[in-house]
Amino acid sequence: MFPFVLCSLIRTFAPVKLIIDIGNTVAKMVAFRGDEPVDEIRGESGVLSGIDAFVAKHRFRCGIVGSVRDLTASEEASLGRLPFPILRLSPDTPVPITNRYRSPQTLGSDRLAAVIGASSLKPGKDLLIIDAGTCITYEVIDARGNYWGGNIAPGMQMRLRALHEFTARLPLVDAEGEVPGMGYDTETAIRSGVLRGMKYEIEGYIKSMRSKFPNLQVFLTGGDHINFDTNITNIIFSDKYIVPRGLNKILDYNLEMKE
Repeated sequence: MFPFVLCSLIRTFAPVKLIIDIGNTVAKMVAFRGDEPVDEIRGESGVLSGIDAFVAKHRFRCGIVGSVRDLTASEEASLGRLPFPILRLSPDTPVPITNRYRSPQTLGSDRLAAVIGASSLKPGKDLLIIDAGTCITYEVIDARGNYWGGNIAPGMQMRLRALHEFTARLPLVDAEGEVPGMGYDTETAIRSGVLRGMKYEIEGYIKSMRSKFPNLQVFLTGGDHINFDTNITNIIFSDKYIVPRGLNKILDYNLEMKE
């Protein structure tokens, strides 16, 4: 029993780290103790609302921020008030994988962090990481820790809005509602076209990547919910903390380099 009690004590008293993931529409702030998230809040993009109360709640030792865009003046002010060091993820930040992306200066922090987060959960495995958010991103890292890059496609809301905004008469359709195999009116035709199109797209990527990596394992994250066939669902690991996990690992890696 002693080893288990010791591990529990280590987790209990390990320093808490602030992980900030700023996306296009939402800023997620997660408290990590060791490798596991223990608390989280979401703030409006451009505001980091709630960060002061979150910091007061936890005794953070340090933190990291990854952002897909330039920070606003309000966000900079919020980070400037933090009473502990904060690492800002940049293309020059050391990471615990081999990044073979040919234009690292343009690589989104969320894409890189998602790969590192997934590989920390399944080390030594060929992985496909699918993040279904504002955009859908597909990232591949092999069993040796080489990140080869991935693809970017429009996300659910972007597709629904595009059909409305780039046509003369198609309405803006909500994602909630019936999704028949073939639409029986314009609303269901748009919704089914978008949602089923995303489903077939993702299943196609999985099939294609598995032909190259027979032992491929798949992670799905992001805010959009997609109903897959049972045979696809059974091979997917779902984890909403993939990006924060990756940021946490990058922070740990940089802290270890300084020791």
